[in-house]
Amino acid sequence: MDGFAAVDFLFAREVLQRGIAALYLVAFVSTLNQFRPLLGENGLLPAPQLLEWVAASKSRRRMLHPTLFLRLRYTDRRLAALCWAGIVVSASLVLGIPQQGPSWVPMILFLALWLGYMSITSIGQTFYSFGWEMLLLEAGFLAAFLGSVHEPVPTVVIVLFWWLVFRLEFGAGMIKIRGGREWRDLTALTFHHETQPMPGPLSRQAHLLPRWFHQGEVLGNHFAQLVVPFFLFAPILSLFVPGPVPILVGAVAAVIVIATQLWLVLTGNFAWLNWATIVLAFSAFGIPGSGPVEQIPPYWVVITSAVGVLYLVPSWPALRNLFARRQLMNASFNRWQLANAYGAFGTVTKERIEIVVEGTRDADPDAAEWAEYAFKGKPGAVRRVPRQFAPYHLRLDWLMWFLPLGRSLDDWFTAFLVRLLEADAPTLRLLADDPFDGERPRWVRAVSYRYRFASRAQRREEGVVWVRDRRREVMGPVSLR
Repeated sequence: MDGFAAVDFLFAREVLQRGIAALYLVAFVSTLNQFRPLLGENGLLPAPQLLEWVAASKSRRRMLHPTLFLRLRYTDRRLAALCWAGIVVSASLVLGIPQQGPSWVPMILFLALWLGYMSITSIGQTFYSFGWEMLLLEAGFLAAFLGSVHEPVPTVVIVLFWWLVFRLEFGAGMIKIRGGREWRDLTALTFHHETQPMPGPLSRQAHLLPRWFHQGEVLGNHFAQLVVPFFLFAPILSLFVPGPVPILVGAVAAVIVIATQLWLVLTGNFAWLNWATIVLAFSAFGIPGSGPVEQIPPYWVVITSAVGVLYLVPSWPALRNLFARRQLMNASFNRWQLANAYGAFGTVTKERIEIVVEGTRDADPDAAEWAEYAFKGKPGAVRRVPRQFAPYHLRLDWLMWFLPLGRSLDDWFTAFLVRLLEADAPTLRLLADDPFDGERPRWVRAVSYRYRFASRAQRREEGVVWVRDRRREVMGPVSLR
């Protein structure tokens, strides 16, 4: 590092710009495919109704994060146009085309992605209430000031990325220490691989590993999230200490964070959370002696320095939150969703309860033969091996995991059952299989089951991945009548 220029972090910039753009590409594709049946004009939680409610009061407008749709009337076509524009811009940044021009070119495009995607998340309600939405927004904003290939990386911006990774990792670590006892007695990962929201193809194998291995996982997690993040800032010492050691210390810290996240990628489906953390961790991956001798243009020094100074204000609440007794998880302290608080899995569920949705075409529901609707990601048929979907986000499947954890079934779920009774084609496309091939069922119901991963013997003898037992009927039977 050399004053205003982080001359050893050109490779880090390449990974950050292209990686963050790739995540925006996934996010816009996910939105294009799912927003309309979930939140569109005829969605489960229609965004136009939310916007009408907000527009009726000035105080309500302040409750909503900035969105283009508050000024431009929402339509499904405009949502699709915004997604396609986001896809095109993201793809160009992944290819590195705008980065070949002046620094203000990628800046404008990343800020466009940030504002465009914020316009979506702001009206996304519960389907966009995940911490990785805020993470992507903040990462996109910071990426706007990384500059172009013709000049070094601004030091202040790369330091802001370290601050982001620190909040992300250390915040998650502190949430766990303050959270459930299972993180302190090292039993959390004895349950987590089985009970996580959306298991992956290797989750069962991870769950069946010995108890001592799961205890080691927890210890490794605590080390990676509570100790390692402090070393991400080591390259700052290179301003005062000659030699490559500070840069290498930061790189080692980045490698540890990346390695732990890759294990989570292999054993779960957490949308783009783990992939985003991997990309952001590369911000500390410096290569000594790799930088150019060119200086950053004065106008760009002024812009990036101003961003750094302005970031101090929203960062103060986030810093206090990290050490607060009642730490907030995945919280934003300002309308622009910058310098947020992050964290996940402060507690781990010990038992997996799934809501299975069934339908029938029989007239009498008491004597009917029921058939299950199959979801793309969440467990259903006991012989089906979970698939890998991350970094793609299956929003309906994720919210299905939360249903058994609440006191009552959410409004969106009632609307979902109505759409099934109507055989609504856009809704059915969110599922893996419709047992009625587009025909309307007469009745639908929701039944809870307890799911457990099959043992090695059960897998070998019965060919099952899951073992389940029926609990109770939680809704229905219901019909359109």
